[in-house]
Amino acid sequence: MQMKWIEVRSRPRRGFTLVETLAVVALMALIAVMATPSFVAWHVRDQVDARAKAFASTLAYARSETLRRGARVTVCRIDAARRCLAAGQACGDGIADWSCGWAVLAERGGSLTLLRAHPLLSAVSIVGTQTNLTFTPPAGQLIGTFRSFDIAPRVTSKATQGDRWRRCIRIAAGGRARIVEGACGATS
Repeated sequence: MQMKWIEVRSRPRRGFTLVETLAVVALMALIAVMATPSFVAWHVRDQVDARAKAFASTLAYARSETLRRGARVTVCRIDAARRCLAAGQACGDGIADWSCGWAVLAERGGSLTLLRAHPLLSAVSIVGTQTNLTFTPPAGQLIGTFRSFDIAPRVTSKATQGDRWRRCIRIAAGGRARIVEGACGATS
């Protein structure tokens, strides 16, 4: 009797070895560490852009409410209790610029009515005039002269330096606001 040897072929194994898996994990960790500053910088630029757009839209809203109501409308810096701050007065976090937050108030018969408010965002500084902005009827003009506000990250890092990370809101005496990339002192 002859025995037949049955040849058993093993299937090729599929998958990764432990060394290959560890190499991929190490490579992904390295990429994540290198990319983190870019993601942080992107987030900061997004906050600056969002805050600039919110402030500019508030100014446009205040001007339109002046035209619609036929009454003076004021935009002022506010504290946590939504009370207007005096010029130079710091809000609860010791911040003395417009990043404390702001409110739109309509005047009617000597009393003020809150129309809209924006809360504190301390990551972004909004530096400009410390006085209230008052729009007057019938044309929605701003009391005073041309104004500008410089919006930038409060804490700058190596990745967020320069005019690329700043926005300027310029307000004409007629009350119209526009956003410009870069610092207010930069040429555009």
